[in-house]
Amino acid sequence: MIIDVAFGAVVMGTVGTLLGLLMGGGVLPVAAGVGVVMGTVVGLFGGRRFLFSILIGTVVGGALAWALAGFDKISVGAGAGAAVGGFLGVQLSTVLDMRAERKRRAAREGTPPESTAGSA
Repeated sequence: MIIDVAFGAVVMGTVGTLLGLLMGGGVLPVAAGVGVVMGTVVGLFGGRRFLFSILIGTVVGGALAWALAGFDKISVGAGAGAAVGGFLGVQLSTVLDMRAERKRRAAREGTPPESTAGSA
């Protein structure tokens, strides 16, 4: 639980910092603080898959921006990658939860999961 909270605070705090850099001015501390608070809450709720998807999106987005647009655009690519990674993480989590529920329901009914996949 503590690891999830710390992981959430670090990941979302980093994303908040990157977005604060993009906005400029005095927004950086506010954006970083909001990111840390949001990451702590997500960590408390156990959103490890969500946080990993954001982390992967941040790294991939930053690397792509560096390769395609140069060093100056890394923070833009990392921020955009984090947003896309978060979106994909939510979608993936929903699909995995639905799949697990289908398997649990099939186990209760005593039928193999493959036979329930086509029925509506």
